[in-house]
Amino acid sequence: MCGIVGYVGSKPGMDVVLEGLRRLEYRGYDSAGVAVLSDAGELQVERRAGKLANLEKVVVGTPLPGTLAIGHTRWATHGAPTDRNAHPHVDCAGRVAVVHNGTIENFEELVAGLEQRGHERRSETDTEVVAHLLEERYDGDLAEAVRSVCRDLEGSFVLVVAHADRPDVVVGARRNLPLVIGLGEGENFLGSDVTAFIGHTREARIVDQDQVVELRRDGVTVTTLDGTVVDGASFHVDWDTDAAEKGGHEFFMLKEIQEQPAAIRETLGGRLQEDGLLHLDELSMSDEDIRGIEQVVIIACGSSYHSGLVGKYAIERWCRLPVQVEMASEFRYRDPVVGRNTLVIAVSQSGETADTLEAVRHARSQKAWVLAVTNTVGSTISRESDAAFYTRGGPEVAVASTKAVITQIVAMYVVGLYLAQVRGTRDADEVRAHLADLREIPDLVQEVLDRMDGVRELARDLVNEPRVLFLGRHVGYPMALEGALKLKELAYISAEGFPAGEIKHGPIALIEKGTPVVVLAARHALSAKLVNNVQEVRARGARTIVIATDGDDSVTPYADEIIRIPDTKSLLTPLLTIVPMQVLSAEVARAKGLDVDQPRNLAKSVTVE
Repeated sequence: MCGIVGYVGSKPGMDVVLEGLRRLEYRGYDSAGVAVLSDAGELQVERRAGKLANLEKVVVGTPLPGTLAIGHTRWATHGAPTDRNAHPHVDCAGRVAVVHNGTIENFEELVAGLEQRGHERRSETDTEVVAHLLEERYDGDLAEAVRSVCRDLEGSFVLVVAHADRPDVVVGARRNLPLVIGLGEGENFLGSDVTAFIGHTREARIVDQDQVVELRRDGVTVTTLDGTVVDGASFHVDWDTDAAEKGGHEFFMLKEIQEQPAAIRETLGGRLQEDGLLHLDELSMSDEDIRGIEQVVIIACGSSYHSGLVGKYAIERWCRLPVQVEMASEFRYRDPVVGRNTLVIAVSQSGETADTLEAVRHARSQKAWVLAVTNTVGSTISRESDAAFYTRGGPEVAVASTKAVITQIVAMYVVGLYLAQVRGTRDADEVRAHLADLREIPDLVQEVLDRMDGVRELARDLVNEPRVLFLGRHVGYPMALEGALKLKELAYISAEGFPAGEIKHGPIALIEKGTPVVVLAARHALSAKLVNNVQEVRARGARTIVIATDGDDSVTPYADEIIRIPDTKSLLTPLLTIVPMQVLSAEVARAKGLDVDQPRNLAKSVTVE
């Protein structure tokens, strides 16, 4: 989950690396550090616990000179978030500096050997062992030393290394976790993702599994662990620095909420044919294979799991296929029954989620078809799947997902309609009608956004609430889960989402006088039953906050506050009900004086199990 930057060029290395770390801080903000190699061959290291600002206070006033630098922003795994455990870590002589993302699973065994050989351990991290191993194995060829060490490491990791004896080269290596090369003119970059160097170049190259990168001012060499030079796929980033800036908003999340109509349009763009039907090259399955699918399994974590739950309703409805939605972290441990007639849809904003990646690998080992739904071109999950559906939502910097999850839901609808189109479970006119409804959604989402003043006022009134419950039925249930997750993530309020019909089977015991209950009551076939559920909680003293469709007054008498959304087809309502819950959670956190973009203990990409 940590953020890593490496640079070799002609610019002040510290400035380039700090800029990259600012853009990557969403990946971890427990501590930060930089190592700069001066022209005189001195390796200078500064690191501080806490957010990047703590490091900047130290280094900005007294810049470290040098045009080669590496940097790190940390999400702690091994060792508390302290100055001592912050990266970069160095060897005994202070000649090698290492930054690291991931976990080295055999580090205790390696530490024991190092201590026996006289090395002094200065931190509680697993990372430090790499610096000491490189100290032992370096004989003038830094890349070969890194390859040698990587062959002895177990686990998932990205390493970026600088050595005082090599002022011309930064070396990086990856196993399972993301590392991307930025290709510049007279300068080159390494980063956990392209945002690290987007202010300098939009040309990038993927680093594949168990590869080592030698980064020089005038070029890049990539090898396997046995030293074989390999070519790699390059790509152009189709967004610029403006997309990764706040654009006048106080927080990235507030900006990203506002960007959702455009993100939905991008997700739909180019996938509709002139005849109004769908064309999906991404699926890379023949029509015969699609017609042979017997079940669909959706694997995901967090908010992506909630988008998968919505996908279950849509795919089962339109395709008449059984759909299971699995927590990716549990999928491979229960020996799931999948095979060649199974379509596995792996949903991950970053395309690097460790649990989802391992679930993908298990599914492919069982010969299932795997489709990745991700926002990140060239991500590990997209490369290791049979096909990738890119949501094209642009960069999402805030830790709490907004436009990524809403475009994932759109992707679920598009994939479901395409399967129905090919399998013939819905005729062409019906598919066209559903797609026409989807094309209206961006304007409807904008209409919801334009109505949010009342939600912002309501948020200020909920600041001191210890508990909030969310209720929904049908596709409202996954959104109840998502609303509760957002409030927990951002405002640190105990929040739970329930199927409304289950409230009387236990959760109603949580209701006290004044307990806020958010009810997703968009119009659908179960609306009458949902009204009964609202009456049940209100009779026990709940404060009912109801999200309801324009013109539907059936729930109005039982709502203490009501939030209106435009009318649309019931199956598509999650794309509208999700928006006020995002705004509510962000504004509660904002009113409490919390960091909306960087909630405590969380990171954007969960790249360790």
